[in-house]
Amino acid sequence: MKIRGRAITYGDKIDTDVIIPAKYLVYTDPAVLGQHAMEPLDPEFPKKAKGAILVAGKAFGMGSSREQAALALKGAGVLAVVAESFARIFFRNAVNVGLPVLQAPGIRQKVRDGDELEVDVESGIVKNLTTGEVVVGKPLRGLPLEILKAGGLLSYLKRSQ
Repeated sequence: MKIRGRAITYGDKIDTDVIIPAKYLVYTDPAVLGQHAMEPLDPEFPKKAKGAILVAGKAFGMGSSREQAALALKGAGVLAVVAESFARIFFRNAVNVGLPVLQAPGIRQKVRDGDELEVDVESGIVKNLTTGEVVVGKPLRGLPLEILKAGGLLSYLKRSQ
């Protein structure tokens, strides 16, 4: 599963309250959530997110276990999230909603805003097509990969019946 898009970069410890503030948790529509994704940190994020690969530092998605955080990023048009490390619950929520995620130590030093990236979640390889740099991350395998390929947990379960 290869994903190609331009990078939007952020730092360490981006928590779920930043990804989608609590006041928007009354909404369930991914498109509505996406309009408010990353609002406290970057009010322009929804305008830049469509077709982008979000690249972040350590502990991306820390904080509360709200599923809406991953859903908001997907609703904003983010194609994938690549980070130095993830909060475990965010990682699994992203897989469950069909948002590709890849842990790639060292990624923040190899990518700048606007760089064109190719992310292969099966091999764990991230190619920076702008600079030629390559980062090898932790590939997705087994059930998480199958869920992503199906488009999320609900789609996977429907296909399994």
